[in-house]
Formats: sequence, structure tokens, C-alpha cells
Amino acid sequence: MYRKVSAILIPTIIAAGIIAYMLFRVWGDFLKALQHIVPEWLAAAVAICLVAWVLRGWRYRRILKSLGYPVKLAMSTACIFVSQTANVIVPARLGDFVRVFILRHEHTATYSEGVSSVVVERIFDIFTVAILGAIALPFILNVPSWLYIIVIVPIVAGLIFFIFLFCMGKCSAENRIFRIVLTMLHEIRKASLSMRSLTILGVSSIVIWLFDVFVCAAVVLMLGQNIPFPVIVLAIVVGNLVKAVPLTPGGMGTYELALAGVFTLAGVPWEIAFLIGFIDHLIKNLVTLAGGIVSIYYFGDWVVPSIRSAFNSKVTGGTSSEH
Repeated sequence: MYRKVSAILIPTIIAAGIIAYMLFRVWGDFLKALQHIVPEWLAAAVAICLVAWVLRGWRYRRILKSLGYPVKLAMSTACIFVSQTANVIVPARLGDFVRVFILRHEHTATYSEGVSSVVVERIFDIFTVAILGAIALPFILNVPSWLYIIVIVPIVAGLIFFIFLFCMGKCSAENRIFRIVLTMLHEIRKASLSMRSLTILGVSSIVIWLFDVFVCAAVVLMLGQNIPFPVIVLAIVVGNLVKAVPLTPGGMGTYELALAGVFTLAGVPWEIAFLIGFIDHLIKNLVTLAGGIVSIYYFGDWVVPSIRSAFNSKVTGGTSSEH
């Protein structure tokens, strides 16, 4: 019981502490910003965010189709909405495992296929985000060397992983654990390594993350700021690469801190830099939560116990077997 409570409580306290500390420093500016919010830019940010979600659903649909599971766009989008909603609530990206339960319940997919579909999505997310960062860096002056490291390392790691997938061929193993790992690697290869899959998933991933940048750009304009687009791109890139390390639920606190850090390096006052990151993340999380609630009704009440099962199995160290 203590382990389950601490697994949620400690990361949540860390996230709340970061947000509270930064909000305390800019509370007056935050209230002032709320009074001057431009409804048109706010509506634009929400609309762009919703379009990005549909694009995510379309990309995930393509991944599932490659694994032999043709699904409707509504189902694939709702699947991501539910898992990401869980990620906002629980730590360590445990919400991703909800997708495994949904696919098993709705399409009798194996656990390895469910995990493989998530891995393919995550690989393309991190790789394309880093690519966008690499494209933005030359347009920004006086960039610290550590930012280059943050951007380049995921690109190199992604290339090594794709080369490994290409070279592994039809490897086999007698050990049960290695056999499961190889099965997942073959599924990942099947869903991502053909020229068609690389093109479709690569292009769609770039478009998805550009839309994520556009949400932040709308927030920047809503607050009356004039920040170069490459700087906004780099801020979103660093924010999401930091967010990929599951220190807090949904990257709350760490994401805002990363965005604010990049913006201040570009000369934006700290108060404004943090407000941009805070409002940007708030819009994205609220859209996620709203979509998640609708998606739970779409699937049915059985989804909530699945979220609980995903969390319990990871925290207690339980494992599930293939069917």
C-alpha cells in the first residue's frame, strides 16, 4: 500500500512544488495576463491542439494497420486520449499501458503488439522532435553547447536503433524472455521499417509536432510577445525531450521549466517565459483531459479498471502473459 501511494504522491508533490514555486514568483503577472487574454488566440490554440490530436489518432491508426489491426480513426484517437489522460494523472508514463489493455479488449491484440505499437509511436515522436530541434538550432544565436547535446543525442540514438532493427533480420532465441523481446522487435520492425511506413510515420510525426509548436505560438501571440519561430520550436523540442523523462505526471513542472529556460536564453523576461510555458501546457492538458473523458464514455466503464490494473501491475511488479 505504501509503495502504491508513494509512487503517485512523490512525483505529484515534485510537480506541484515546481509549479507552485514558479507561479508564486509571477503571480501578479499571471493575474494580469489572465485579464488580457485574447479569446481569438485562445480559441485558435485549442483548435490547433484538437487537430493535432486527430493527426495523432490517424498516425496511430497507421501503426495498428501495419500490425494487422485495421481500426477506425475514432477508436485510434480515443485510445491515445485515454492513455495520455492517464499519463497526466499517474507517474512514469504508466498510462501507456492502458493502450495495451484497450487493444486486447477491443481487438484481442497480444500484449507485445500493444506495447510495440506504443514503442513505435514514441520512437517517431522523440526522433522527429529532435530533428525539428536540429533544424531550428542554426537559426538561433549564442545557443549553449548543452542544448546541442539534448537535441543530438536522441537523433543518434534513434539512428542506431533503426540500424539495429534493419540488421537484426530473423533472429531467434530459446530463452522465454529473449523470445518475447525479439517478438516485440520484429513487430516494431514490421510497423516502422518499410520505406512506406518510414515516409508516412516520419512526415505525419513532423506535422504533428509542428502543430504542437503552433499551439505555443498562439499563446505567444495571445500574450503580445514577438518571439522568433525557431526559438519557439526549440523551446517545444527541449520541453518535450525533458518531459520524456518521467519524473512527474504528464511532465508537469519540468515541461514549464524547460520552456521558460529556453525562452529566457533568447532574452524573454522570466515572468513572460514561464507564463508562456504554463499556459501552453495548461491548454494541452485540459484538451487532453476533456478528450480522455469523452473517450472513456466511448469505450465504456471497463476502461477505468484497466487504468487501475495498468498502474497496479507496474507498481507491484506484476506481469501479464501472452495469450
